[in-house]
Amino acid sequence: MFGRDENVVPLDADRRRLAWVYLSRVVQGPCPALSALIEQVGVVEAARAVRECALPESLRRPTEKRRETDCAQADLDLVTHLGGRVITPDDPEWPAWRLLALSRLDPGRDADAAPPLVLWARGPLSLLEATEQAIAVVGARCSSGYGERVTGEIVGDLVDRHWTIVSGAAFGIDGTAHRTALACGGTTVAVLACGVDRPYPAQHDRLLSEIADTGLVISEYPPASPAHKHHFLARNRLVAALADGVLVVEAGLRSGARNTVKWARRLGRPALAVPGPVTAASSVGCHRMIREGEALLVTKAEEVLAEAGPLRLPLPTPTPLTPEESTIYEALPKSGSHQPTDLATRTGLPLPTIRATLPALELAGLIACDSSGWHRIEGDPR
Repeated sequence: MFGRDENVVPLDADRRRLAWVYLSRVVQGPCPALSALIEQVGVVEAARAVRECALPESLRRPTEKRRETDCAQADLDLVTHLGGRVITPDDPEWPAWRLLALSRLDPGRDADAAPPLVLWARGPLSLLEATEQAIAVVGARCSSGYGERVTGEIVGDLVDRHWTIVSGAAFGIDGTAHRTALACGGTTVAVLACGVDRPYPAQHDRLLSEIADTGLVISEYPPASPAHKHHFLARNRLVAALADGVLVVEAGLRSGARNTVKWARRLGRPALAVPGPVTAASSVGCHRMIREGEALLVTKAEEVLAEAGPLRLPLPTPTPLTPEESTIYEALPKSGSHQPTDLATRTGLPLPTIRATLPALELAGLIACDSSGWHRIEGDPR
């Protein structure tokens, strides 16, 4: 994961910014191999290696199409002209902790398992502050009156509690979530699968302008980049990563919302779904995710926050484990992994206690999380 480098001197800041922007244009989206190279040699040296094609085999094909196109300064000038900016891992508003989990996923399992190189943004708010407590709300593009009503009620209540609403600005539930947040005077963040200068869908031009006036419109794709099908699947990981949990209101059997739920589960975020009428095709995906344990059933904002709200247990100290910590540690396998719901069944402890205690044990260096759940780390549990 790229973290903010406090030792970057002002004279190097422009070089680093241009390097980030150049690489963003070259790969246009997540590229685990490039992320690994930057982690090893730094962004300026990685940009030089890409320009000169002094690269390992894994990076030659992803960079060959655009490595000779260096329009970094033109991209910066364009986004500035639009009243926007680029946010890099060197900037104070970079949401490092939100994006940390993306760098810990296995790129062999998920080709898009990498943090964004940069985020292009339009809007007056700090991305770090805007996503300090946030819920992602996604769902069917062909939403029903029922789905839009439920979305409005839940989002309105979340905004009243000062939660930011993150979504993808699509038709249907996404648009309803954004509009409700705006109408209630709340904060909303739209994550696009194209450049921030290209409203998508085009009919949401006015909506995106309103979001940019008071909230944020962001994308990992450079200005003027069109939306492609695979961009939406990659975009979904950012929707999940920038929020404390993902709420699905209406989803068909093949809904893209299920892909966002997949990312939420991989990133350790709660996945939540609202049930609908059993006869409604627009809720079949929600019912399937609930039935198969991919998402928890919720019906109101209080239930959303019970799962995705802030943890209330204190951080661990170098003292013996508490009874709850010891019980959860002993229930974790030495091989394989368990989800929080499995641990709640095994230990008899409430699920909120499980969710609060797992990060504390991880910070103590006793357990770790992978794509399938939580597991022990070999060592003395104190």
